[in-house]
Amino acid sequence: MPAFRLLFVLFLLHHLFVARAQQVADTAFSYASAHPRYAKGQGSVVWIDEAHYNFHTLGGRYAPFAKVLQQDGFQVGANARSFEQSGLSACRILVISNALDSSNAVNWQLPTPSAFSADEVRAVHDWVKNGGRLLLIADHMPFAGAAQLLGQSFGFEFLNCFALDNRHRSLERFYKGNGTLLAHPITAGIDTVLTFTGSAFRIPKGATPLLALKNYTLISPEVAWQFEENTPSLPSDGYYQGACITYGKGRVVVMGEAAMFSAQLAGPGRNKVGMNAAEARQNAAFLLNILHWLDE
Repeated sequence: MPAFRLLFVLFLLHHLFVARAQQVADTAFSYASAHPRYAKGQGSVVWIDEAHYNFHTLGGRYAPFAKVLQQDGFQVGANARSFEQSGLSACRILVISNALDSSNAVNWQLPTPSAFSADEVRAVHDWVKNGGRLLLIADHMPFAGAAQLLGQSFGFEFLNCFALDNRHRSLERFYKGNGTLLAHPITAGIDTVLTFTGSAFRIPKGATPLLALKNYTLISPEVAWQFEENTPSLPSDGYYQGACITYGKGRVVVMGEAAMFSAQLAGPGRNKVGMNAAEARQNAAFLLNILHWLDE
């Protein structure tokens, strides 16, 4: 990346990072579908993982996520235990968002070990293969690195990076009109999806891409948000920020950005980040489409 472009990107990222460092859930945010999938409290059980130093939890930054699902009739709870196949059988859909190993809970720098033990990866893999449904969300470095082993078990290859838009935009916009928001039942009725600086991954044969990264640079720093002229980078050709796959008897959706499904007030100006942002008005519908597809 040329020096002038790198400096401009760093300027944008610095201000974005400062704002996000002061994030609180927007408790006023609400989105109710005109046609809820279930009667209130009668829907499938959805667990949001909280057992792996997750940056997004049911009682924290993903409270609005849970609220959207509950208004659609889903039953939402928190998972506070290590993953075991027998324990996972109590839920229909497992949501894992921005899990970390204990060594990275405070220090967002390399190395980024797996957030999950080999036994946990095997348990989740086998649970999905036998009919479980997984929404795996792994944001920019170090979260993508912490999710690599679990993603690999389903054929997804996370790059432990920041996906930066070469058009110098601090928000990432995916449209059907330019081929970055791709056709699938999950994207039905959705014209635009917004994300907020995430990671990137390659998809396996049989997976369907949802969000394609075009004209991005994938930068892999040693410390989150610290970029230098010689920080490793590569173009985004062949990489995605959203995809899904039917796996055995189960289903998996993988997303490379987490704030898109939150609703937060960030920084002293209490800027809206996530589903509550003005341009992200279809993100909540996109989230419900994902849950509906997983639930089928």
